[in-house]
Amino acid sequence: MATQQSSIHSGFGAATTAADVIRGVDLKGKTAIVTGGYSGLGLETTKALALAGARVIVPARTQEKAAKALKGLRGVEIAEIELSDPESINAFTNRFLASDRPLHILANVAGIMAAPLQRDKRGYESHLSANHLGHFQLTVRVLPALRQAKGARVVSVSSWGHRFSSFHFEDPNFERREYDRWAGYGQSKTANILFAVELDKRYAKDGIRAFAVHPGGIVATGLAKYISQEELQAAGALDEKGKPVLNPSRDLKTPEQGAATIVWCATSPQLEGKGGVYCENVDVSTISSKDPSKMTINDLKDDKGVMPYAVDSGSANRLWELSEKLVGMIA
Repeated sequence: MATQQSSIHSGFGAATTAADVIRGVDLKGKTAIVTGGYSGLGLETTKALALAGARVIVPARTQEKAAKALKGLRGVEIAEIELSDPESINAFTNRFLASDRPLHILANVAGIMAAPLQRDKRGYESHLSANHLGHFQLTVRVLPALRQAKGARVVSVSSWGHRFSSFHFEDPNFERREYDRWAGYGQSKTANILFAVELDKRYAKDGIRAFAVHPGGIVATGLAKYISQEELQAAGALDEKGKPVLNPSRDLKTPEQGAATIVWCATSPQLEGKGGVYCENVDVSTISSKDPSKMTINDLKDDKGVMPYAVDSGSANRLWELSEKLVGMIA
């Protein structure tokens, strides 16, 4: 039976931290992979899982940077990957599968936001490539290890920003329409949600449950590198001195608070038997009844929940089939 896209009254909230949700959870003997696990939300996710006893593998593009960030943290391995390079993904997954370890948690955290038009070597637009297709390929490649866990969770980090765009199946790579960096980002974040919906539908029978997450607005990460200070101040994310504004009730969070919903989806007993849903503020979210095309930016910022187009089962299946074609593999 499909999980309802509505609150389960978890008892947590916007100010909850990763340490709060992991308290009392024992992950000894469990293996996790956290992409982007050496900075921002990914680093806080890695810390929480490792401190709970999990063996955490952090695939990184810059291994020196990862080693510095993760220094002193027990139970963490660093591996090489570039999510926009299919050969790099294959090399990483081949090495992991050769270790014959079950994979209990896969947290797909890494991503880019509001980048200028860039393309990978296949010609795919950068947000689609790094935020969705790279994680799609990674996840499909490690399916044997996820099945082997006999109870695995995959967390797909999306964003409130999925409101910026539905998925454009006719032109996903901006080959015929004018490029807009927020539309590119928004489309990829919608894809992250649709991916979780379809992954859960296809593989719940194998004990693999999937969740999509909006972590909150967190300025103190590398995700905002393409956004000017003036833009962040205009959005209310930075104060007049250029410092991050922290107000969880307005979705402005610390990295520790932002990682809470990721860690909750990856580990919480409250979600046993559930999956295929979008979560925010450490709870299953509602479905928004608003039309984003008729909303101002301030309206959008205040809106909660997931857009219906991002949890549509038909679109989720269509995206899965398109993704298989784009990466050249069948799950």
